[in-house]
Amino acid sequence: MSIFSKLLTLFRGTAHEVGQKTVDANALRILDQEVRDAGAELTRSREELTKLMAQSKLAQQKIDARNAKMAEYVRYIEGALGKGDEALAHDVAAKLAALETEDRADQATKVQLDQSIVSLKAAIQKAEGQLRGMRQQIDTVKATDAVQRAQATIAARHAGANSRMGSALDSLDRIKARQAEAAARIESAEELESSSGDGDLNKRLAAAGLLSGDADAASVLARFKKPLQLGADSAPAALAPPAPATGTLSDVHEVGVRRDAGN
Repeated sequence: MSIFSKLLTLFRGTAHEVGQKTVDANALRILDQEVRDAGAELTRSREELTKLMAQSKLAQQKIDARNAKMAEYVRYIEGALGKGDEALAHDVAAKLAALETEDRADQATKVQLDQSIVSLKAAIQKAEGQLRGMRQQIDTVKATDAVQRAQATIAARHAGANSRMGSALDSLDRIKARQAEAAARIESAEELESSSGDGDLNKRLAAAGLLSGDADAASVLARFKKPLQLGADSAPAALAPPAPATGTLSDVHEVGVRRDAGN
C-alpha cells in the first residue's frame, strides 16, 4: 500500500512538473488569454453599468411623474377643503397617501441604484487602468522575450561558429602532426640508406677535403688558364741568349752532352 501511495505521489509530482513546464513554456499565451478574459469581463461590467444607469433614469422619470401627480392631488385637497368638501378632500388624501408610499419606496430604490452606479463606475475605471497597465507590461514582456530569443539565437550561432572553428583548428593540428611524422619517416629512411651504402663515406671524405665536389665556373676557368700560364713561362726561357762560357773544356763538353741528351 505504501508503494502504491509513493507511486501515486510520484505520478502527481511528475504531472505537476510537466504541467508547470507547459505553463512556463506558454506563459505569454496564457497571459494574453487572461487579459482577453479580463477585457471580456470588463465589457460585461460596462453593460451592467449601462443597465443600472438606464434603470436609474427610468426610476427618476417615474418619481418625477409621481411627484407631479402628488402635487396635483395636493391642489385638489386644498381646493376641496377651501370649498368645505371634507369628504372629497379625504378621498384625494387617500390617493396622495398611496402615492407617497410608492414614492418613498422608489426613492430608496433610486438611491441604491445611484450608489451601485457610483461603485461600479469606480470599479470599472480601476479595472480599466489595471488592464491598460497590464497590457503595457505585456508589450514590454513580449519585447524583452523577443530580444532575449534573438540574443539566445545569436549566442547559439556564435557558440556553433566557435565550435566549428575549434574543430577546424583541431583538424589542422592533426594534419600538421601527420605531415611532421611523414617528414621524420622520410628523413629516417634517407639516413638509413646513407649509412648502409657509400653515402656516409662520401660525406666523411668530402668533409676531410679528399673528395672533389662538383665542378663550378671558377674551377673550369682555372683549368683553361693553367696551360696558358705554362706556355707563357716557357717562352722567355727559349728566347734568352746563351750564358758566356766560364768553365773548363770538360765542363763545356758536359754541357753539350746534356743538351744532346735533352734533344
